[in-house]
Amino acid sequence: MDVSRLPLNALRAFEASARLGSFTKAGMELRVGQTAISHLVKGLEKELDLTLFKRLPRGIALTEEAQALLPVLTDAFRRMSEKLHQLGDGNFREILTVGVVGTFAIGWLLPRLAAFTDAHPHIDLRIKTNNNRADTLLDGLDFFIRFGDGAWHGTDGVHLMDAPLSPVCAPELAAGIRTPHDLLNLHLLRSYRRDDWPLWFRIAGVDPPDFRGWMFDSSLALVEAAAQRTGVALVPVAMFARDLAAGRIVQPFDLVAPSGSYWLTNLKSQSQTAAMRSFRTWILAQTRSEQAGNG
Repeated sequence: MDVSRLPLNALRAFEASARLGSFTKAGMELRVGQTAISHLVKGLEKELDLTLFKRLPRGIALTEEAQALLPVLTDAFRRMSEKLHQLGDGNFREILTVGVVGTFAIGWLLPRLAAFTDAHPHIDLRIKTNNNRADTLLDGLDFFIRFGDGAWHGTDGVHLMDAPLSPVCAPELAAGIRTPHDLLNLHLLRSYRRDDWPLWFRIAGVDPPDFRGWMFDSSLALVEAAAQRTGVALVPVAMFARDLAAGRIVQPFDLVAPSGSYWLTNLKSQSQTAAMRSFRTWILAQTRSEQAGNG
């Protein structure tokens, strides 16, 4: 098929409708009526000789063909927009948007960003923090640094570093902690990963207690709660080196429990830009150099 024959407006109407799940919302984004969006999409379906949407009583659903086409078009339109923006201000810079789980962003990435900017002054780096949940496509991310096991559908991932867990607490609480058994008498702050504390206690040779009480969706909040003497938190201690060095929190035991890892991920459907290649090379060199030094 001659792609040059396809109308750009129709492709844009399809992309917005598929991404937003609604002709009406697509019309609002593109500032045209819902009827115009529907007409453009029907014309595109006729041109492609494909059905892109299943029309349902309450909305639309993507066909398999539409699901395959959507990420390609979203990526293409985003890159066109960014490139036009770069050219329009007369000062050419490559835009790189990186989503980062908050703990890694504050505990590891932010202190090193100046070094990246010094090495790559032509890259306009944009950071979006989250609690390990984001949509790489809808959020317009080039990379997503996330925590887990590295297995995410439709995603390529490269391992950055492991994140073993260890208890931390305020210095006042640490003064009364001598053995892992002492933790059983304290308030244990929990994350949404329910198996973390039981795993650590089993490694310590202690039967895990019944867990109740506060639960947090980020290690940043866990550490802040621990620093405020509300209890003991189990966190990836490597991400809180500055808090430990400043004495805000204390690590009572060297004992750690294996957990997930931090990964640099991107959609398999994405094409790698020069800025993406530069960032990937830089962050892998940084993490591997530090791991070699710690080894």
